[in-house]
Amino acid sequence: MTAIDTARPPRFSRGDHRTLGLAALGGALEIYDFIIFVFFALTLSQLFFPPEMPEWLRLLQSFGIFVTGYLARPLGGILMAHFADHLGRKRVFSLSILMMALPCLLIGVMPTYADIGYAAPLILLALRILQGAAVGGEVPSAWTFVAEHAPAGRRGYALGFLQAGLTFGYLLGALTATLLAQLFTPQEILDYAWRYPFLLGGVFGVIGVWLRRWLSETPVFLALRARQQQPVSFPLRRVLGEHRRALVPAALLTCVLTSAVVVLVVITPTVMQQRFGMTAGHTFALSSVGIVFLNIGCVLAGLLVDRAGAWRALMLYSLLLPLGIGALYASLVGQWGMTWLAYALAGLSCGVVGVVPSVMVGLFPAEIRVSGISFTYNVAYALWASTTPLALIALMPWSPWVCVGFCLVMGTVGLLTAWYFGRRESLAMTEPDLQLTQSL
Repeated sequence: MTAIDTARPPRFSRGDHRTLGLAALGGALEIYDFIIFVFFALTLSQLFFPPEMPEWLRLLQSFGIFVTGYLARPLGGILMAHFADHLGRKRVFSLSILMMALPCLLIGVMPTYADIGYAAPLILLALRILQGAAVGGEVPSAWTFVAEHAPAGRRGYALGFLQAGLTFGYLLGALTATLLAQLFTPQEILDYAWRYPFLLGGVFGVIGVWLRRWLSETPVFLALRARQQQPVSFPLRRVLGEHRRALVPAALLTCVLTSAVVVLVVITPTVMQQRFGMTAGHTFALSSVGIVFLNIGCVLAGLLVDRAGAWRALMLYSLLLPLGIGALYASLVGQWGMTWLAYALAGLSCGVVGVVPSVMVGLFPAEIRVSGISFTYNVAYALWASTTPLALIALMPWSPWVCVGFCLVMGTVGLLTAWYFGRRESLAMTEPDLQLTQSL
């Protein structure tokens, strides 16, 4: 484990801030395009499936189409990562947002079951598969792109800021859905207004593609090409053959990151309504506070990474994760009031979301970095995110402390991973990266 660096890290240049801001904004818009589906799952279930079908079955099939987007992530991520390691980070980084925006736009204009019958849900499924492939390529490419642009000693801050941008996409989707519910009646939403968020997502995508035109290729990738080094023919094969040891911490930490997001953003708002009887409006306001402070927590966690090292920061935030979630559920069960403050503290305690990318980026060498991250992140995320929410919701009637116990287990996983692997790895800007950029 590396010692704490007390030297002042180099400042971000104006160009660095511009690159980071454009990357984070583009990521937020892309996550909005992916997540907006879930806010209108009930409406879509009524529009894209036979009216004589039981409501629960229609809703189940609608969520099934949503989950398919997660299951499509590994294949899309692996294919896009292959080209990112061959052709450059920027090209794939821009392609992913286009692949996300076009299906979102098409959903907004496509005919429903009343117009074309069973072809409607099949087309919807195909579009969600494309979106899943796109988001599978977005996150690993974004982490690599930002990390390889960041000055030495500021990688943690850069990745923490990027994660704040990505999680802001969830908030943007929730705000859009809430605004639509205030402006239109339920029947108007069912008739035509449901299309507006998806059309807006298409516009967001065009803006994102335009913004990413101004980004430049990463110095690390340019250095690889300047040395006239041939790209690895099959990056994933090298990952599986020569870097299998890195797959274990990468997969475990992906599960920790996913668990923090699932509990804070997905499960807790549902629990507050179902078990604690809160209104939807009150629940949304509280969860919005949590997401805002999650954004802040990601940036603070990134700053800590630069000061103390990624493994030390991971240990700290693995301890904070169950403490913050425990305080939130204690306020709910005890009805202490000031739940917004507990939710804010829980958001800050989920800063592990801003730490994990720094660990992941440092586990793989530059020539196969996107492929290594993409394979482990997307496979683990797809499996974990598609099963964890269902398991937690099923166990919640047994005890309101289920989520706290779950976070305690995942915090322990993060702590043990940091303790075991952190003794052997150094996650500052890797020496090969430094040698590559200094050669330019």
